[in-house]
Amino acid sequence: MGNPIDLAPDLKHWRVLQDAEDLLWLIFDKADARVNVLSVEAMAELAQAMDVIEPVAASGSVKGLGMLSAKPGSYILGADISEFDTWDTEEQIAKGIRDAHALFARIENLPIPTAVGVDGMCLGGGFELALSFGTLIASKSDKTRLGFPEVQLGIFPGFGGTARILDRCGGQVGLTAMLTAKHYRASQAKALGMVDRLVPDGGHLRWAVRKALLSPRPRRKPPLMARLTRGPLRGMVAKKARQMTAAKARADHYPAPYAIIDHVLESGGSSAAMYKGEVARFPGLMLSNTAKNLRRVFFLQDRLKKEARGKFRARRVHVVGAGLMGGDIAAYCALQGLEVSLQDLDMDRIAPALKRAKRLFKKRLRGSAAQKAAEARLIPDVEGKHLARADVVIEAIVEKLEVKQKVFADIEAKARPDAILATNTSALPLADIAEGLKEPGRLVGLHFFNPVAQMPLVEVVYDPASHEDSVQAALAFAAQIKKTPLKVLSAKGFMVNRVLVPYMYKALEVVAAGTPKEKVDAALLQFGMPMGPIELLDQVGLDVGAYVGKTLGFEEGPGADLMQDLIDAGKLGMKTGQGFYTWKDRKAQRSLAEYEGQDLLTLAEEILQPLFDECQRAVDEGVVDDADLADVGVIFGTGFAPFRGGPLHYVANRDVAQRAATPKTV
Repeated sequence: MGNPIDLAPDLKHWRVLQDAEDLLWLIFDKADARVNVLSVEAMAELAQAMDVIEPVAASGSVKGLGMLSAKPGSYILGADISEFDTWDTEEQIAKGIRDAHALFARIENLPIPTAVGVDGMCLGGGFELALSFGTLIASKSDKTRLGFPEVQLGIFPGFGGTARILDRCGGQVGLTAMLTAKHYRASQAKALGMVDRLVPDGGHLRWAVRKALLSPRPRRKPPLMARLTRGPLRGMVAKKARQMTAAKARADHYPAPYAIIDHVLESGGSSAAMYKGEVARFPGLMLSNTAKNLRRVFFLQDRLKKEARGKFRARRVHVVGAGLMGGDIAAYCALQGLEVSLQDLDMDRIAPALKRAKRLFKKRLRGSAAQKAAEARLIPDVEGKHLARADVVIEAIVEKLEVKQKVFADIEAKARPDAILATNTSALPLADIAEGLKEPGRLVGLHFFNPVAQMPLVEVVYDPASHEDSVQAALAFAAQIKKTPLKVLSAKGFMVNRVLVPYMYKALEVVAAGTPKEKVDAALLQFGMPMGPIELLDQVGLDVGAYVGKTLGFEEGPGADLMQDLIDAGKLGMKTGQGFYTWKDRKAQRSLAEYEGQDLLTLAEEILQPLFDECQRAVDEGVVDDADLADVGVIFGTGFAPFRGGPLHYVANRDVAQRAATPKTV
């Protein structure tokens, strides 16, 4: 910048510089932080920076204002979520929203050209800030993403973003961005009108921003259809969005997406009305139990990520066993950029896994070049030649102890001394599998869940004899492949299956006692589970459910008998077209309409009680370190309603509420 003048040397998080070309530069560099977030202090300092910028801009002595982040490859992650729980009242929150509106409007209303350069994550409040600049330029780096993730925290954009995204992109694009919480690549954002210009990488940003300031162009208007979806077609767009949202979430569970739709429908024709609407709607959402619990889940997931940090990084993975789980683990690792060799007895067993992998790559990766590169990273390896080169070796074969012991004896003899040796067992004790190994402490569990590419949790299983560095390396590996790793002690069922199986068998017991299966599923859907337990059993396969149940001691009882009768009749669930339900096109043929409007909470809690009890026992027995980890594990491993905050959190708060509501007697 040629020895620029620092116009605000006392600021901690921001710099205001004037260069030799009479351009102003606003640089965000949050002190003592790896990434930029808009904390209360950072926002207050931005206001101070504007106190300096505004008079200089008004004087006519400068030609424009450009904004950049000083953190390489990172723009602004959003508002500082850790401060959200310090906002106690709707009045306090409303004032914060109005202050943010006024602050960003000061940037938008400057009498000079403004431009912002984005490289890395530009999310939430950071995206809202970027939208207040006249020109938004983004790098095409693979790390650059723009979007509004707020709905995942039970809120919506509140710093004027709802108005500005509709101004730029129209109602259809803006509403979709807010409802889906999608993180858009720079090229996608440019195509949708969110971004004005693209540069190859972050190194080109300053020059591009400079050019935009010295040769400003009027911003192009959104296309006619985009303008119509902001105006006269807004009702049609909102109606379609409501239908799609209703298919995914209930308004009483997740009010934020419905509030977004109502906000756009009622206020979307006017930016001024949308600013007022943010002030009116945002505070109630922020203070809702749903938002509080979703923040809780966010911080618990963040805790797991922090606990998984380590120096270990894998380049090559070898998977033994190309069945459903092994093949899909291999495909997922290849999707994450690792070289993966997949071993089984012959190519006939490996070929179906390669076909599934090809479908996964086509679904998840953009462009044939990226898909072919992923296919090339997944190497069939019948003879196991690549095992000796692997950083991680994962066994995913049949759940038979003697077979696993034999396989690991061979793996240990061939693997590198520093490689992770891991089993994907879902039931067998780690110590039993490791018996006979020269170094049994090397063996860890990496228990993935089906479907591998969708389920976020991996249980990292350890035994008291496990080497701590092996466990930490396994945690780091799980985080490297973008999974949420939960450290669990090797005990029957580990954490997730231990709590899930008793819940499902309780549901079977209730059905066997005469409650319609549809009512059971309706009760748990009403509670907030992603799927009813009976439908889930059908999807998993009744034979699989019975096998897992037996390993955990559930081979007897009316529920087990009911399921066994169906198995004996060849009715195994979705895969045979008939189980508890009849299935067509992978959908259960049933209606739950007659239970709409009924209060089924008591039934749901009765069925969930074994899950609650097992969660507490797992904590008491040290399977996980504390109740918070039990909660986050069950949420990400079973889909337990995130808006409830976790099973033990739910029970604790339910019991407190019940005690408070119980009349005291003398």
